[in-house]
Amino acid sequence: MLELVELVRDDLERPTRRHHAVPADTQLLAALQFFSSGSFQWMVGRSCGLSQPSVSLAVEAVTNSLTKVAPHYIKFPTDQQSMINNKLSFHSVARFPNVIGAIDCTHIAINAPSEHEETFVNRKGIHTINVQAVCDNELKITNLVAKWPGSSHDSFIWRTSQLRRQFEDGRIRDGCLLGERLMITLIKFINLRFS
Repeated sequence: MLELVELVRDDLERPTRRHHAVPADTQLLAALQFFSSGSFQWMVGRSCGLSQPSVSLAVEAVTNSLTKVAPHYIKFPTDQQSMINNKLSFHSVARFPNVIGAIDCTHIAINAPSEHEETFVNRKGIHTINVQAVCDNELKITNLVAKWPGSSHDSFIWRTSQLRRQFEDGRIRDGCLLGERLMITLIKFINLRFS
């Protein structure tokens, strides 16, 4: 937590003449609580002594700050040693050869936007953003695409992704991504193996 506060402190601290600026650590904790619970902002505010508008400002500031630093931490391994380490790690889990990441999409619920509202409605009738994520065997996110509305199909997100282009251009060689269908098989295999 302390490392994260130091990472975003400069973006969160605001000069004020009233000497009542919300400290960076309080803003971060309020935002993280909101992200993890999806609760109402006024409820989050009650738990950390902030008003709903202050929580709203904190969530926006923390989101913007984390978005700014994310590319320094969310990186798909392209160097040979990192790819070898990923392959060995995935192989040690369930003997899957040549896997350098696991990929899937998930829908994140949002409030209905005012523009192009209908495109954000997913097949279950909920307003979402369809997010594609790739992780390593330790569940660390190595690639993230979070810009498509809920009506976008998973295959469309993959087809338009930079990561796919890197595979096609040969910048990422000799490795594959483990997708949803194989992941279900992997989970069943692990459950059978260790039960």
